[in-house]
Amino acid sequence: MEQFEAIRRDARDEGLSIRALAAKHQVHRRTVRAALADAVPPPRKTPARTAPVLGPYEALIRGWLIEDLKAPKKQRHTARRVWQRLVEEEGAEVAESSVRNLVARLRAEITSPLSQVTVPQTHPPAEEAEVDFGEFVGEIDGQAMKLFMFCLRLSHSGKAVHIVYANQAQESFLDGHVHAFEALGGVPVGMIRYDNLKPAVIRVLLGRERFEHPRFVALNRPRFSAALMRVAALC
Repeated sequence: MEQFEAIRRDARDEGLSIRALAAKHQVHRRTVRAALADAVPPPRKTPARTAPVLGPYEALIRGWLIEDLKAPKKQRHTARRVWQRLVEEEGAEVAESSVRNLVARLRAEITSPLSQVTVPQTHPPAEEAEVDFGEFVGEIDGQAMKLFMFCLRLSHSGKAVHIVYANQAQESFLDGHVHAFEALGGVPVGMIRYDNLKPAVIRVLLGRERFEHPRFVALNRPRFSAALMRVAALC
C-alpha cells in the first residue's frame, strides 16, 4: 500500500515516466502501471499447488481409505501400506513421505463429517444461566491483591451480574446468588449451570449425579421459589 502511494505521488508531483518510476522504486514496470491504475494493490493470488506424481493415484487412495471405514481397525491401510501397494501394484515412483502427507489429508477429509458433528445450542429467554466463581488480581490503594469474582450470566441475553469478594468461601458464593437474583428480578425457570464448584458440590457421583451441599440446596427454597423469572424480564 505504501509503495503504491509513493509511486502515485512521484508520478503526480515529479511527472516521472513509467520507466523512471520503476527504476526509482526498484520494481517492475507492471507494478508501476498497476499503481497508477489503482491506489489499492490487487490481492495476491495463492497458486494452486498440485501433486503431479500422486495426482493420478489420488482417487484410488481415496477409495482404499473409504473402504477401510468398513474394515476392522487392524486390517486398515497404514500410510506405509498405501505406499507399498502403489509401488508394487501400480508401479508408482513416489516417495513414502509424499504418500504419508496425502493419506493424512484424505483421512481428514473423509472422517471429518463423522467426527466433527456440531449440535446447535438454543437458550430460550428466562430459561438458563451460568455461574462461575474464580480468582483474579486487583489493585486496592496501590497494592495488588488476590480477589474473587462471582459471575452469574443469563444464557439467552448475556446479561450478567459480577460481584467481587475478598474470599471464595461458601458464604460469599451464596451471597452472590442472592444479590444476582435481586438484580435480575428473579431466578431462571429452567436451570443454572455450574462447573462443579466446591461451595455447591460436596462430591461428584456417577455420571451427572452430584451430592450438593445442604446450604446450597436450601438457597432456592424460602426466598426465591416464588420469584420465577418471566420472559419479558430477561429480553
